[in-house]
Amino acid sequence: MSPHTSFAQQVGKIWRIGFLAQRHVDFVDADYIYGSFTRGMRELGYVAGKNLVIEWRSAEGKSERLPKLAVELVQLKLDVLATQGTPAALAAQKATTTIPIVMISVGDPISTGLVKSLARPGGNSTGLSNMVAELGPKMLETLRGVTPKVSHVAVLVNPSNTAVNIFLQNVQAAAQHTGVTIQPVEARTPQEIADGFAAMARQNAGALIVPLEQLFVQQTAQIVELAAKQRLPSIGAVAEYVEAGGLMSYGASPREINRRAATYVDKILKGVQPGDLPVEQPNTFELAVNLKTAKALNINVPQSILTRATEVIE
Repeated sequence: MSPHTSFAQQVGKIWRIGFLAQRHVDFVDADYIYGSFTRGMRELGYVAGKNLVIEWRSAEGKSERLPKLAVELVQLKLDVLATQGTPAALAAQKATTTIPIVMISVGDPISTGLVKSLARPGGNSTGLSNMVAELGPKMLETLRGVTPKVSHVAVLVNPSNTAVNIFLQNVQAAAQHTGVTIQPVEARTPQEIADGFAAMARQNAGALIVPLEQLFVQQTAQIVELAAKQRLPSIGAVAEYVEAGGLMSYGASPREINRRAATYVDKILKGVQPGDLPVEQPNTFELAVNLKTAKALNINVPQSILTRATEVIE
């Protein structure tokens, strides 16, 4: 092989990657999250239909389907299995101890038992954390910055996602000395999300936190619409939440995490053991604000928040 020929361009070699997603997968390149993974692979010389096959499997928002899909992917003799979100990573680990796993956007990889340590994960898994569990207190603080008089804050929770449960515990701990009551609202399906908003109304919730959870990402339009109908100020975890009409969002960029995941796949295909690759944590976070939504809710967003914002929609 010529020294100028990239590893991805080995003659005749077709790499087979599995991708296990909880959220719906369609028109992958155009998808604002998954598309950055495929573009990242192309930038490294891996082209679908030429030297790369990606086997996509989606649980369509139903996390109980993930274990079966993980087993299905493992049977395809993959070179690497990529997973999106904590539930998918846990399902993949139960399905294989031999195929390298690149975990994308997992919440708290140590507390959820995915890795032994961030520096040396051990086993067959490594990847990228979104630090969602640790971001709960900051999201609460940011939300209270625009709703200082709110006393009851609802938190949308998918109980099947371990990382989101840890997120909730961190929010509850942060709220203890603020006079704010945290109201967990469980939702595993779109119908349960609708039922959850009815419960928020009964419990007089004054604001809402939506953590990063693949079901909630899939149902962003539904959540934003219901929050608007109930005039609930809310904060999500991805900028797309604000672009869809939500009031605010705070979190790591899922696009950047997915693009970076391609570099992990590349290193593993070149022979690096996943257990020797440190789990990467984001070091920059995006704060987005929708001033149009703020006006509709009769909220004045403080200048201190606007100056920190990476995206402001007017």
